[in-house]
Amino acid sequence: MDGINFNFDNYLTQAQAQISSTEFILSLALTAITAYILKKVYVRFGQALSNRSIFGNTFVPIAMTTMLIITIVKSSLALSLGLVGALSIVRFRAAIKEPEELVYLFICIAIGLGYGANQINVTIIGFLMTIIAVALIRRSAFKVERSNVMYLTISNESKTRLEIKKILEILERNSNEIDLKRLDEGPSSNEASFVTSFQDKSQILQLREDLFKLDNQLVVTFLDNTKIF
Repeated sequence: MDGINFNFDNYLTQAQAQISSTEFILSLALTAITAYILKKVYVRFGQALSNRSIFGNTFVPIAMTTMLIITIVKSSLALSLGLVGALSIVRFRAAIKEPEELVYLFICIAIGLGYGANQINVTIIGFLMTIIAVALIRRSAFKVERSNVMYLTISNESKTRLEIKKILEILERNSNEIDLKRLDEGPSSNEASFVTSFQDKSQILQLREDLFKLDNQLVVTFLDNTKIF
């Protein structure tokens, strides 16, 4: 029994797989390239109201870090068990305001896991299939300019809450489609963000006039999704 325990302890502390430097560099480069392509896809097809280009800059380091961790951990059972213990005490408090952002972060982690586990073909095929699915789902993004889809932000710098019901009525009269994406209310400022579409530019001008008639202290911002990112 002592001999068995002795051998098992040696297995835990000494059993390590050899990592080829050439394969590691290749996998790391592929990870960076794939994550960069994912950033371009996110900037083009994403719908988050935050600056997608800045958020997308985190994709490459996240994927590469994940790949590095998996490469190191897979070489030793002891390191694998240690990682489980380390993760049990780590708490993340990142402010993820859009579910879409979380989806792309999971894709980044999946890229790092795949290349770190040396599953290059599976990772590339899975990534391409995911990108194709995103493109098909968001195929309407290619028609954004023609359909006049814009982000609309309405805010004020007072303690008075926005009259959301009246604002929605005005939007329904002067736009083809409205989608409330975010509503922030606080003691000193209030803000509502919408995705809207218009038949022509005259609707935008009329909407602007009606909003200021409702409250001339409003701050109204129109953002064209195809031009700001």
